[in-house]
Amino acid sequence: MSTFDDQLDKIRNGGGFIAALDQSGGSTPKALKQYGLSEDAWSNEEEMFDRVHEMRTRIITSPSFNGDRILGAILFEGTMDRAIEGIPTAEYLWTRKRVVPFLKIDKGLADLGNGVQLMKPMPGLGATLDRARAKGVFGTKERSVVKEADATGIAAIVRQQFEVGKEVIAHGLVPILEPEVDIHCPDKAEAEAILEAEIRKGLDALGPDERVMLKLTLPEKDNFYRALIEHPKVLKVVALSGGYSRDEANERLSRNHGMVASFSRALVEGLFAQQSDDEFDAGLDAAIGSIFAASMT
Repeated sequence: MSTFDDQLDKIRNGGGFIAALDQSGGSTPKALKQYGLSEDAWSNEEEMFDRVHEMRTRIITSPSFNGDRILGAILFEGTMDRAIEGIPTAEYLWTRKRVVPFLKIDKGLADLGNGVQLMKPMPGLGATLDRARAKGVFGTKERSVVKEADATGIAAIVRQQFEVGKEVIAHGLVPILEPEVDIHCPDKAEAEAILEAEIRKGLDALGPDERVMLKLTLPEKDNFYRALIEHPKVLKVVALSGGYSRDEANERLSRNHGMVASFSRALVEGLFAQQSDDEFDAGLDAAIGSIFAASMT
């Protein structure tokens, strides 16, 4: 079995969740602040990304972080281009931890229009995808955001997600489509109903050999995405924490059967640079344990 087929089997049939370690650009200072590092811990952007790579390395090399409970990890491009213990990050994840590597490919969000924020243009996407595949990356992730239950805007978001997803598939990778519904959306349940219908249309239009994953906000109605989870074109439906605390995200996730976590902030909540290695590993182990349990319902 090839590495890709082995990873595909793990994603399709394995138990666990996907760790989102892909904060980038504007969200990096916020992630470092949550980790206990203020902006005086770096003097330029390069040093800032050094600090965040140190944080991610500490997470990934922890004994608690392994393929027993974690299916995959989503990386920022700068993390993919760096190494852990002298081994390229994606290779380290798979060969040392049996964790499937994914790459965040979007370049951030466009301005609000029709109640949504589409993805900004992604110049050089094809070259990025080829480079990712050469580095052993299995799949990608792309995020856009729904702010209001606007049918025109949501249709545009889903159309863009599938267009990019098809390009990812054409380069031999598996896309995670992430049309996030903002947890503060005033008509969140209505937005989710429009989104679910549009996603089903997109899935039904995929070719015979095209498969995707979906990353969706935890819905207002429990098990609302059951039809997407069971759709033959969907490998996995994962949930973003979206600003919910870990406890609330886990509680909501546990009520949505077949959906597994892909948490970012909720994963690293309570982890700090100042902790000893034992304290850090114990905190990460507890976090992974709780998210794994919620993902296995």
